Amino acid sequence: MKALVIKKPGEVTIEEIPEPLNDNELLLLKVRMVGFCGSDLNSFRGNNPLVNFPRIPGHEVAATIVTGSKSDGALAAGVNVTMSPYTNCGRCASCLRQRPNACEFNQTLGVQRDGAMTEFITMPAGKLYPSKLSLKELCIVEPLTVGFHAVTRARVTADDTVAVLGCGGVGLGAISASHFAGAQTIAIDVDDDKLKLASKAGATHMINTTTSPLHSRLLDCTGGRGPDVVIEAIGLPHTFRAAVEEVAFSGRVVYIGWTKEVVSYQTRLFVLKELDILGSRNALPDDFRGVIRMLEEHRFPIEDAVTSVVPIQHAPELLREWSEHPGRFTKIMVNVG
Repeated sequence: MKALVIKKPGEVTIEEIPEPLNDNELLLLKVRMVGFCGSDLNSFRGNNPLVNFPRIPGHEVAATIVTGSKSDGALAAGVNVTMSPYTNCGRCASCLRQRPNACEFNQTLGVQRDGAMTEFITMPAGKLYPSKLSLKELCIVEPLTVGFHAVTRARVTADDTVAVLGCGGVGLGAISASHFAGAQTIAIDVDDDKLKLASKAGATHMINTTTSPLHSRLLDCTGGRGPDVVIEAIGLPHTFRAAVEEVAFSGRVVYIGWTKEVVSYQTRLFVLKELDILGSRNALPDDFRGVIRMLEEHRFPIEDAVTSVVPIQHAPELLREWSEHPGRFTKIMVNVG
């Protein structure tokens, strides 16, 4: 079967690989569509320290069940599904606290293990989520769940004002989740096109920090208090600091992004504001179900969010073009079969 393989940084090809072996504990899936993620771009560029080469990327997946579950009628042959791409050991501290999304020994599809950018894969039934959504919608579920999980971590309600730093794929998930929860949502970025998309995803205010002062605009949008919640979805030192500086007293800060360098803080703000400062990693089953419910209610601008859909034979060329001109693309999806 065909697979897209990153041979080494900067080198990607389409190769023939063996089909997966039959395993009675796993379901055989025909991969239909796979989304490219920022982590795939980092892998291609050689900037993902978790990746060894060669590696098959792909963890944002729409697939069709080939061999159905013997115990779950919802997972019958012919049903379309999306999937959770994470593993969990069941024994580490996070797993024992019922937070397998933060498993110490997680291996994500396409990162620590080969992914889904191929014709067939096998997956445990418990990682699959069936739905009558379109393939494109199923394919975008997983990237949106990461932002949904951050909103859950922040305990967002309809009484909150939420500011999201960064309107890429992950930030867009946080914006749509915040809007879905009924909160007033402020989108912050340096790209007007991303801010326009954020507006369609439910942001009520847009701030371009290259043309507007962040602090005064946030005060204007919140009646002088600052946002109740700030979600950081960029991973830069100055946005890490801005989250703490701009959030309201007794507010909540959630970090999805992570920086590649040390961040220096005025830690007095942690205490003076009595902040809740939280990390957010991956997603839980309820996040997948929440995103599917939002998409079923047509509450997300799927056609605006997806820049390109290409057949797998064109994917190497497009990955190289994305690396050279990242500003031209938001979400790329690959038709596999």
